[in-house]
Order: sequence, then C-alpha cells, then structure tokens
Amino acid sequence: MRILVTGGAGFIGSHLCERLLASGNEVICLDNFFTGSKKNIEKLCDDRRFELIRHDITEPILLEVDRIYNLACPASPIHYQYNPVKTIKTSVMGTINMLGLAKRVRARILQASTSEVYGDPQVHPQREEYWGNVNPIGIRSCYDEGKRVAETLMMDYHRQNGVDIRIIRIFNTYGPRMAVNDGRVVSNFIVQALAGEDITVYGEGKQTRSFCYVDDLVDGMMRMMECEDFIGPVNLGNPTETTIVEFAHRIIQLTGSTSKIIYKDLPADDPKQRQPDISLAQQKLDWRPTVDVEQGLKKTIDYFASLLTQGR
Repeated sequence: MRILVTGGAGFIGSHLCERLLASGNEVICLDNFFTGSKKNIEKLCDDRRFELIRHDITEPILLEVDRIYNLACPASPIHYQYNPVKTIKTSVMGTINMLGLAKRVRARILQASTSEVYGDPQVHPQREEYWGNVNPIGIRSCYDEGKRVAETLMMDYHRQNGVDIRIIRIFNTYGPRMAVNDGRVVSNFIVQALAGEDITVYGEGKQTRSFCYVDDLVDGMMRMMECEDFIGPVNLGNPTETTIVEFAHRIIQLTGSTSKIIYKDLPADDPKQRQPDISLAQQKLDWRPTVDVEQGLKKTIDYFASLLTQGR
C-alpha cells in the first residue's frame, strides 16, 4: 500500500514509518520540521519506497495514497505552548485538509488523538466513553481542545461524507528519538540524571502517569488502522500507573546517577491522574503492551547517553 504519515519525522512518526516500510509498504513522510528531525528518518531515505516531503498540513496538498496516519502536531507542552494559535491550526485546519484528501482519494485515515482529551480526569482509569474535564481557556487548551475538535471533525466527515476513519487516543509514550528539549517527564528526568543535575519534579510528585514504550504504541496504531468495522476512539497506552516521584527514583537507579530530586510549583491544569483503561483495545485489536517499563527505559537511557556523548 501507499501510506502517508504526517509528522513522519517526529518521535512516534519516524518509528511508524520504519515499521510500515518493514511491512512492505510505500511510505510518504510529510513534516514541516518544527519538532521533527531529519536525523530520525535519515536511514530511511536510501529506501526507494520512502519519500520525504517538507510540508505544513495547515496548507492543502494533493497526493494519491491508500492510508493516512495523521500525527502532525507538537505534543509536548513546551512546543505546543510556544505558538498556541499555530498548534490549534494544525489540529483543526490540518485535520480538515487531511480529511479532504482522504475523501477525494477514498483513503482510510487514522487520527492520532491523545489522552489529553480527558483533561484533568474525574474518572479513573479513563475509559473511551468518558467525555473529559478540560479547561477550554487554559494554557494547555490549544492542544487539548484542538485534539477534541479533530476528533469531532473525524466523526462528522465519517457521518456526513462516509470517510473511512480511525481514532486512537495516545497516552504517555517514550523511547529512542524523543527530543532532548521536549520538556516531557521521561526525557527531562533521563537527561538530568545522566548529567548529574537535580531532577525537577513539579508539585509533590504524587500525580500519576502511565508510560508506554514506542514499539508497543506503533503496533497498536497499525492494528487499529487495519481493523475492520471499528473506528474508535480507542485508548492506546500502558495501564501500569506510577507516581512521578517514584518514576524519578527509578530513573536515578537505572542511570546510577547521584542526582537529587528538587520540587517546583505544579503547572496550571496539570492532570493529577492519567491511566488508560485498555479493555477496548484488548477486545477489538487483541492489543496490549508487551515491553516492560524497565526494559524500555534502559533502551531509552542508552539512546540519550549516546546523544550526550556525541554532543547531541
């Protein structure tokens, strides 16, 4: 098949492109390189079935494809709050453009939504039928509400125009090719620990997250794309829950670091709990994470260690 991956030079997108090529597909990687990196996909460029296009999905594009994975959007608070208007344009106008493309060429399209649609959840763990608790005017809302609108657009194009859609909600994902400066907890903690710097925990560190290794996520994405008679939304994440301070201690242990933990004020609208209920993914996709957190963290630590050795 001929497959388009928007945001294909990003952390998750580059892993997806690699897996799709390995499965025998032709892959078009579309990226504006705001957060994506050519280094993430440079090894793929020698493959004649791989094509790289520098493009921003807020502008229309005409391509002939069978499948569209719409991943384009900055996903870390530092990046999506840098230009919040651009972030929401990417989620709304970009999704409209990709849905228009899917409609024209009769492609199946998968929208990479997020656990952030649940906001600071009052239901725990989070199931797909939960509508969420999102602040529509907060500093995170450019991302949270943008993704919620993207889901709305997907459903409306499906109901009104018969577009073949799939929706996934991605929970915290980690692994090699995360950006050093993305400000997310895994990359922050590992880089600080490897450098012997203080590890920054916000609030008291009692807030929880559930971390899924990127290989498991990509497997779930591909299963969802090829699943028949199920459009989602579906949660994709690791249901193993940990507090942030426990996670910091684990990073210190795995890196053998002498770093100390320091505490700073909790950012506005930071969710207190985040854990996916993956019953639906298990039932519909026969999917569950298989990579143990410690195993995944060791691979991620090795990746960042090599980056720091090379001077990034």
